[in-house]
Amino acid sequence: MSDLLLIALFAFLGAAVAGLVGACVLRLLRHRSVAVSLTVVAAVTVVAMLAGTLAVARAMFLSSHDLTVVTTVVAMAAVVSLATALLLGRWVVARSRELALAARSFGDAGSFAAPGGGATAELEELSRELAATSRKLAASREREQALETSRRELVAWISHDLRTPLAGLRAMSEALEDGVVKDPERYFRQIRTEVDRLNGMVGDLFELSRIHAGALGLTPTRMSVYDLVGEALAGADPLAREQGVRLVGDRVEAVPVEVDGKEMTRVLANLLVNAIRRTPADGTVAVAAERREGSVVLSVTDGCGGIPEEDLPRVFDTGWRGSEARTPPAGAGLGLAIVRGIVEAHEGRADVRNVLGGCCFEVTLPAAR
Repeated sequence: MSDLLLIALFAFLGAAVAGLVGACVLRLLRHRSVAVSLTVVAAVTVVAMLAGTLAVARAMFLSSHDLTVVTTVVAMAAVVSLATALLLGRWVVARSRELALAARSFGDAGSFAAPGGGATAELEELSRELAATSRKLAASREREQALETSRRELVAWISHDLRTPLAGLRAMSEALEDGVVKDPERYFRQIRTEVDRLNGMVGDLFELSRIHAGALGLTPTRMSVYDLVGEALAGADPLAREQGVRLVGDRVEAVPVEVDGKEMTRVLANLLVNAIRRTPADGTVAVAAERREGSVVLSVTDGCGGIPEEDLPRVFDTGWRGSEARTPPAGAGLGLAIVRGIVEAHEGRADVRNVLGGCCFEVTLPAAR
């Protein structure tokens, strides 16, 4: 037993010395190719075996012939091991270079195509991660392009909408200044109207910028949907009377919600004003509220005649105003975008669908616990 332990000790010491030398070499060559590292590992394995064998052979006082035989066998094993390590290393390096080229095209063209052929599990995992990142970046680029298009349209529309009232204000002010106006009071009322319109547009832009910047501070309080809708209907009643539109709110359940009362009142006001202006005289705008599966759904149904199906996904986009026939003269296409921003800040959802004779806007909010 003691002889066996002694042999194990000699083998371990010889292999340990070879292993330490190999570790030092690997550290010095850590920035080199994978093929070099694999070759060093294979060489360390063979040298460690050779060192352990020679140490035991010398301790056992083998004959020179036996020692030569053992050395020759180990040397052949070393040649085969090193050749195998080189081939394996070249294969891994080739797969790595293909992946690097694919990643480079990913950076240049913006899309990643995984290289064909077999690869190690680590390289396959890296390829999958790069492909997933490529898909995410593609979706992000599409959103960015859509947002940039929306911003350009918004700037164009806002510029157009600002130019008209400013031109009118300038003409009226010049007429008042020259003293050629027979009814100055009418001009003063018109100037006040145009200023209010401009102020509303600036307010909408400011609100939208807060939403996009994530700076919309909410102060949720527990309140009844019945009170919320009643307040919004009272605020929209004068406009409805002026337009000859009937407001109906008899299907409102008194369910509780936790919302920012001021912001949610603005949501309902925007939806009601939008519905009233698009509903012809003698038409009806109906407001309803009900509980559905742990949520509260507020709906505003108008008589606008419906929205083209291809436009439904864009209704809540910034600057969208639909066709010219459905564009109110005082709108800037920001009201529905503000609605969506405020509702999503409440962890809710805003939707629209066509119904008979018009469309129905729905706001889904989490029910109060």
